[in-house]
Amino acid sequence: MYVATLLTNPAAPSLDRALPESLRNAWGGGDVLWLSPDEAAEFELSDMPDNRWDVWTDLQGMGVDLIVHPVDGRRKQMLLADMDSTMIQQECIDELADEAGVGERVKDITARAMNGELDFEGALIERVGLLKDLDESVIDKVLNERITLMPGGKELLATMRANGAFAALVSGGFTAFTSRVAELLGFNENRANTLLAKNGRLTGGVARPILGRQAKIEALEQISTRLGLSEDDVIAVGDGANDLGMLGRAGTGVALHAKPSVAAKCDVRVNHGDLTALLYLQGYSRTDFAGD
Repeated sequence: MYVATLLTNPAAPSLDRALPESLRNAWGGGDVLWLSPDEAAEFELSDMPDNRWDVWTDLQGMGVDLIVHPVDGRRKQMLLADMDSTMIQQECIDELADEAGVGERVKDITARAMNGELDFEGALIERVGLLKDLDESVIDKVLNERITLMPGGKELLATMRANGAFAALVSGGFTAFTSRVAELLGFNENRANTLLAKNGRLTGGVARPILGRQAKIEALEQISTRLGLSEDDVIAVGDGANDLGMLGRAGTGVALHAKPSVAAKCDVRVNHGDLTALLYLQGYSRTDFAGD
């Protein structure tokens, strides 16, 4: 059995009540269940529709995300999340680079790396090198003035943890940022790279080994094994090329507002919804949400 979930942007919910009914009739599905009025609905169906991606493309033009995935095991026991442009709305290194006066140069490298055009480790080393001699206090300034949480993150963490799930933040960014974001959102643990500093200034170096694509896969393996879970028990979310490994291995891998080349390699794509989409995918309704 499969479940088809339709989602819109919670900030401007616009899911026409006739749309899921029409799709259910076309695909021979079960009764429509509204998870949130005008925002999210689902119905079950016995087979994967042959025209799923054609319908997906049509709905994208209407501001609607469509995900069709198995019913069995949809409620997950572990969340594994990227940070930059996933749990927060910025790329931390780009914000630091702005403060260092090399913003445009670094943003270009970041975009190419996240799109899979550049080797992640080499791109990170190059970008961090451009931050040499930046005052270490700028990190707190960026955290306090430039970083904003992605909508839906607090509800996602609060609801999954209230239902016994474990949450890990795994980033190719920096521990100075993941520690703060993890604390704000309620992650159980966080992993990231460490910026090196001396005498209150960044050295332009990053501690080894560098956490990239493979390290995120290893985090999935290590944490799930430690908790006695299978990888099928995990829902992972990310937006960049270095997330593809963990997205492909997790039971449910969600490409959230991802780069086109990344989304094209994922079956679960959320372009209009926010992080609460991960709850709807697991069958939670808005009345089930914890926190705010």
